[in-house]
Amino acid sequence: MTHFTGKVAVVTGAGSGIGRALSVELARRGARLAISDVDLAGLADTEALVKAAGADVRSDSLDVSQRELVLSYADSVAEQFGAVNLVFNNAGIAFTGTIEQMSFKDIDRVMDVDFWGVVNGTKAFLPHLIASGDGHVINISSIFGLFSVPTQSAYNAAKFAVRGFTESLRQEMLNEKRPVKVTCVHPGGIKTNIARNSGQVDGLDHDELAGAFDKLRAHLAPQGRRGDPQGSREEPTARADRCRCLGCSTSSCVPPALATSGSWLRSAGATVVGKCDVRAGLAVSRSAS
Repeated sequence: MTHFTGKVAVVTGAGSGIGRALSVELARRGARLAISDVDLAGLADTEALVKAAGADVRSDSLDVSQRELVLSYADSVAEQFGAVNLVFNNAGIAFTGTIEQMSFKDIDRVMDVDFWGVVNGTKAFLPHLIASGDGHVINISSIFGLFSVPTQSAYNAAKFAVRGFTESLRQEMLNEKRPVKVTCVHPGGIKTNIARNSGQVDGLDHDELAGAFDKLRAHLAPQGRRGDPQGSREEPTARADRCRCLGCSTSSCVPPALATSGSWLRSAGATVVGKCDVRAGLAVSRSAS
């Protein structure tokens, strides 16, 4: 899809960060928007920005982990706008702690939002995307959906699952010749609120973890940028037929950036040794065409 004028775009997690930046940019490009979040104050700010850009916008409180609510929401959006062309499954949370330290409830919550939220949004809107004749589903994974790090096992698991789910969907849409493109996005060092809004196991200092993540984000951001999702109009880079570590010969390495910006990881007693020398920006799987 090369133009957005008049297209109907759905963005979850639109109250801040990538979701807000997507919403504002889509509004500037003439899209009609359905935005949602559980952060109502942040969502109201995004709605104001979108309206200032002149877009037609619907704003809803939505917990993407609640399947029946997402299914009802999808039908309501399609009925109101008459069609749905783009769905950005962007909502996500994080939680810091080792597998030994975390409870099952901690892991379940991350999986419910970060993986099942994507599944819910994809399944709920897919019939409407197909019916539009010009659909595109964009699922937000993470650079942590390409390699794993200690203390982020639940987040890693969810984001790896998003990648596998989305790649399979892409193949299915191609095989069935459905009019739906499919893209999986792997943001790297992006300035969002996910770390500051995340949870952690007892004994870890929230502010210290958030500060360490900010340093990590700056280190991972593309050269010459600070990873601000609203600070650039650059198009995402498509990395087709590349290894999972974006240039490394092994699928299990961790870029040295993670080792050298390491209080976030070292707080859990981790030693990270990387083999690949890639500065992560925004990696995007090929979309169906």
